[in-house]
Amino acid sequence: MERYYAVAIVTLLSGLLLFAMSLFVARAHARTGILAPTMTGDPLLERAVRAHANTLEWLPIFLPSMWLFAIYWNPSWAAGLGLLWLIGRIVYFAGYVSEAGKRAPGFFIQALAAFALLLGALGRIVDLMLVGAS
Repeated sequence: MERYYAVAIVTLLSGLLLFAMSLFVARAHARTGILAPTMTGDPLLERAVRAHANTLEWLPIFLPSMWLFAIYWNPSWAAGLGLLWLIGRIVYFAGYVSEAGKRAPGFFIQALAAFALLLGALGRIVDLMLVGAS
């Protein structure tokens, strides 16, 4: 189990990141005077809601990919790529909240990490299946 501690920490950090983003959205509601469930009417609120939702949309791609990469390849590399994904999401969120056009660098960072985990895990599993079948 010890070999997966870093991956578990990254998993929990991703939960903390989502929590922090949700707090930012709540503060944006309060700051703009637009109370939930209304999600439109102020560009800051709309960008914060969208950036948070986009992160939630990527989570089902990221988490299973990171864990499968850790199991079938290497937990340290999985955790490192997971941290890169978290950094990318933070850069994405900060950029998007300030101005929608500033989200691209963070998107690129997190997409690179997510696809490395996804394709790495998938490739390894398929390789193991093919080797086991021969």
